[in-house]
Amino acid sequence: MTDSKLIDGYSRNLNYLRISITDRCNLRCIYCAPREDFPRLAHEDILRYEEILRLVNIAVGLGISKVRVTGGEPLIRKGVYEFLARLNAIEGLSDVSLTTNGVFLKDNIEKIKTAGIKRINISLDTLDRRKYKKITGADAFQQVWDGIQTALKNGFYPIKINMVALRGVNDNELVDFAELSISHPLHVRFIEHMPFDAIVKQPDQYLLTPEIKAKIEVLGKLLPINKGINDGPAERFQFDRSKGEVGFIRPISRHFCATCNRLRLTANGQLRSCLLSDRQEDLRTLLRNGSPDSELAQAFLTAVRHKPSAHEIKCGQVTRLNGHMSSIGG
Repeated sequence: MTDSKLIDGYSRNLNYLRISITDRCNLRCIYCAPREDFPRLAHEDILRYEEILRLVNIAVGLGISKVRVTGGEPLIRKGVYEFLARLNAIEGLSDVSLTTNGVFLKDNIEKIKTAGIKRINISLDTLDRRKYKKITGADAFQQVWDGIQTALKNGFYPIKINMVALRGVNDNELVDFAELSISHPLHVRFIEHMPFDAIVKQPDQYLLTPEIKAKIEVLGKLLPINKGINDGPAERFQFDRSKGEVGFIRPISRHFCATCNRLRLTANGQLRSCLLSDRQEDLRTLLRNGSPDSELAQAFLTAVRHKPSAHEIKCGQVTRLNGHMSSIGG
């Protein structure tokens, strides 16, 4: 692999590409997709697997070494397991992982393992079946929990549990989630809710990391863990004698933009250098107009050049963010 060319104007090395392969999902989580109907991408607008693989090969040549496959829910797309295997076969990728809501995990764990995936992130915001249905619109908690247990038995590591912390919704379960990291070898991630397609609220309406830490420290002192080379923005900690760890992702209370190493490829082929910026490079049009690899590589470099220094979400300000998380990829 060549030396990284994806160094932005703030000396950040962008070596991580998140790829949304579909905007479809079998859940309608209250913080991700609105309950009312909203436009879905036409099938012809979604990148074909061959197109994605071509872009990843180009990206690896520029310095991308880590890829995460997201959605929507990636496991609902036909042919996903063969795609994951082909993605894992790309020379130069040191880390290929998957984010899923876990509903289809148990029945497909062998296919995921055979495809070469070792690291899984599972979105789970409650341990209560009734509350799960309220948050997601589906009575599927048991399928998700069984999927987590099956992944543990099959040796997947790390298995990260992503909990979006919502005041008045799941704030009474913070300790229960933290306890999972003590009793199971799970990496529990507490994620501050990012307002999307909404007006940013006052600070006291958000459940932020300092409050979350204070609540879960009834279980003991949080011991810091040093970050690894492929780690994301989470601040990592561990309780004494725990089997797993906890982490905090803080887009509101402490911007991690200064260390952001991500690019995002949307399901319809738009390359975004920041989740919370509307600027994007149209790779799909380039692909389907027959552009050579050199022109596609230049689009990656353009995206990097225009990566903002930081997002502008601030509590208490009137700010509107465009789009839905489900269409961009979490």
